[in-house]
Amino acid sequence: MIDRTGLAEFLRRRREALQPEDVGLPRGPRRRTSGLRREEVAALCHMSTDYYSRLERQRGPHPSPQMLAAIAQGLHLSLSERDHLFRLAGQNAPSREGPSEHVTPGVLRILDRLTDTPAEVATELGETLRQTPASVALVGDNTRFTGPERSLGYRWFTTSGARSIYAPEDHDFLSRMYCSGLRELATLRGPGSRAAHFVDLLLASSEEFRNVWDRHEVGIRPREIKRFVHPEVGSLELICQRLLDPDQSHGVLVYTAVPGSESHEKLQLLSVIGAQTLR
Repeated sequence: MIDRTGLAEFLRRRREALQPEDVGLPRGPRRRTSGLRREEVAALCHMSTDYYSRLERQRGPHPSPQMLAAIAQGLHLSLSERDHLFRLAGQNAPSREGPSEHVTPGVLRILDRLTDTPAEVATELGETLRQTPASVALVGDNTRFTGPERSLGYRWFTTSGARSIYAPEDHDFLSRMYCSGLRELATLRGPGSRAAHFVDLLLASSEEFRNVWDRHEVGIRPREIKRFVHPEVGSLELICQRLLDPDQSHGVLVYTAVPGSESHEKLQLLSVIGAQTLR
């Protein structure tokens, strides 16, 4: 059963405890609100202000697990706080066994501060959970996909446009790398896992995947330099640094260019393009 009073008070307290700087928002010279405004939290949670406001006022519908997960991310809740939120709303807290899609507050704070740098948070299956504006400008909005297509490795073998942003001479290596990584992950997670399910789907739908899979390659790791072909700025060579959140099996991928290089200038231009797109 939903505890509307407890839920409303918890949401309000967590909202008031957050400052704009905590979530990558500008404070502004005339700000008087203690913490974040309701409309700011609603935007961070990708929901309407009316929906969120009704929850704080002890009204509105019974929030679904999907809405609660969005609120937990928008408010930068820890795993314990997320579980408490679910229980207040009368829902079972998500299992902590195995990989999770909940991005921890520390990782979110890192991402919020990389405003002009392409960076993303991805699951072990290559599903993008969060992106910086510069990342969207570089590779597009990868959070929009649903189902198996959320995984870049899955899209690589099944979606015609998935490879267009990557240098053609790297395609063969990337096919082997994605296949190698999926083989290792399916073995690690075991039969019945999502990784094993992706293998079955790809074996049934992609001849290229079947051919690469038959090589039984493992241990192929990403190269430090990734080459992109952007439709507006052309070719870029970017250094990819991967930070790991072992508790969540998430990777934070950050792309930078050598200062003074042509790719560095193009990356700066992409930051401007991304800001204009958001406006």
